[in-house]
Amino acid sequence: MKIVIPGGTGQVGAMLRRALGAAGHQVVVLTRHPRGEDEIAWDGRTPGPWTAAVDGSDVVINLAGRSVSCRYTEANLREMMDSRVDSARVVGAAIAKAARPPRLWLQMSTATVYAHRFDAPHDEATGVIGGTEQGVPDYWAYSVEIAKNWERAQEEADTPATRKVALRAAMVMSPDPGGVFSVLLGLTRLGLGGPVAGGGQYVSWIHEHDFVRAVEFLIDREDLTGPVNLAAPGPLPQRAFMRALRTAWGMPVGLPATRWMAELGAFALRSDTELLLKSRRVVPGRLTGAGFVFRYPEWTGAAEELVGRVRGRRRTKGSVTERG
Repeated sequence: MKIVIPGGTGQVGAMLRRALGAAGHQVVVLTRHPRGEDEIAWDGRTPGPWTAAVDGSDVVINLAGRSVSCRYTEANLREMMDSRVDSARVVGAAIAKAARPPRLWLQMSTATVYAHRFDAPHDEATGVIGGTEQGVPDYWAYSVEIAKNWERAQEEADTPATRKVALRAAMVMSPDPGGVFSVLLGLTRLGLGGPVAGGGQYVSWIHEHDFVRAVEFLIDREDLTGPVNLAAPGPLPQRAFMRALRTAWGMPVGLPATRWMAELGAFALRSDTELLLKSRRVVPGRLTGAGFVFRYPEWTGAAEELVGRVRGRRRTKGSVTERG
């Protein structure tokens, strides 16, 4: 197949490019700064020569949008909104005008669309969309609005020949540097991987292999449309999540952090506490109902596999350095 990935230069895009390319598909990436033969320039807002790549493609996987790994200032939140909605709209316009439109449009979304909740899990059928919870910061509600508008831009696109799926993705765990797992493991190695603000908030996650497999599954399953949760079936409280990661690494200590300490840490990391404090208890109702089987359904096994690869890369790097 020919698969076009707008915004495919980030960590998730790199995972998909590796896996889909290895499977023999032609992968074309739309990016603001093309560097390779398989990359085409676009600005994420306006039509241009890049639309020719969409015309005649089999699948479009739109990942474009400003990273959430930043301080949630008013300007950054607005850029998150605009970059997601604008890119979804222009991708939809390109598909609508294509002489040979793709048969599938996978649009990245986020599990953040669901409410801050502890008592019950969110699936696609019974989950509660967030934005009206009491006692949470106002900008958490704005994050939900970003997700809702992101999905609405895909829904409203006039693309009758193209199946549309919104990927409500949890945190994708990969040993690649720069991602959320890298940050969490770094804190663990420093002895800082303890409960944050009590640690009762739920963490939803998905192993990178299952994320890629789920995308491949959705490409093949022509009966699935609309929102699909890409999250492992075993979300768990943050305190248990970090305990399992400490065990996998062999770190006996994990210092706890209060809410104000989390604020300081997020500021130092140029990130925001919503990523740490919002309870995301999300489960993959539609995936499992359609017969998808997770390779890593529980965090303990996933953490052990990810840590094993990190250690293996460190050993390989050390061996190369010694030989050099």
